[in-house]
Amino acid sequence: MLCRAAVALCMFLTLPLLARAQSDTPENKPAATPPAVSSPSGEPSDSPAMEEPMVGDHWTYEVHDEITGTLRNTSTETITDMTPTEISLRTELVGGAGATYFVYDRLWNMKNSATWKYVPNDGAGVKLPLKVGSTWKAQDTALFGGRSTTERRSVSSRVVGEETITTDAGTFHAFKIETSVLARNIHDPTKKSEATMTSWYAPAIDHWVKRIVKVDANGHVTQNISVVLVDCGRR
Repeated sequence: MLCRAAVALCMFLTLPLLARAQSDTPENKPAATPPAVSSPSGEPSDSPAMEEPMVGDHWTYEVHDEITGTLRNTSTETITDMTPTEISLRTELVGGAGATYFVYDRLWNMKNSATWKYVPNDGAGVKLPLKVGSTWKAQDTALFGGRSTTERRSVSSRVVGEETITTDAGTFHAFKIETSVLARNIHDPTKKSEATMTSWYAPAIDHWVKRIVKVDANGHVTQNISVVLVDCGRR
């Protein structure tokens, strides 16, 4: 069960949070079958099985600016609705007004938000089964409605290790994943942005425990932040 996490154990970023799982054929994954978790040797590990998502599941993160060392904000993600093919997620700043809404497929590949639409999806996530050394790539088209901007994006990920990571939310077994994203404006390919992300994904809570994100736009660093899980729960 999702919980504040026994001690034994999105869009507030420039890029949306990469979440849960991506397979070659997402629609064909049985909704009620938790995926296996592998150890570095390829054998099943002792980590808890992944929970299936439910309405009311929520994860709270602190976002820190790595350039200034300051806390930028605290944000909570909550599942608001589910269908056989999609998950709706609400993101709210703690103490702030309003909310941002996202739609994912059942494997947490983002499909759209209030401003961005990804075709076929954002191409980012975790390809199952998870094991050290696994790599995967994806491509998509990102449409930004506010400025009628269209980008072509390439995403490349690699599982580089398994670690135990502790935050205010608890102690988790996590897969450490390095991801790179390259986006180019289709009307002016000289305009590009690159993001590098190091993420710690915990199957037991079906979400990220920590992420470090650095964004470079046209040769200049525009963002360098860390995102850390401080609470999680199930209604």
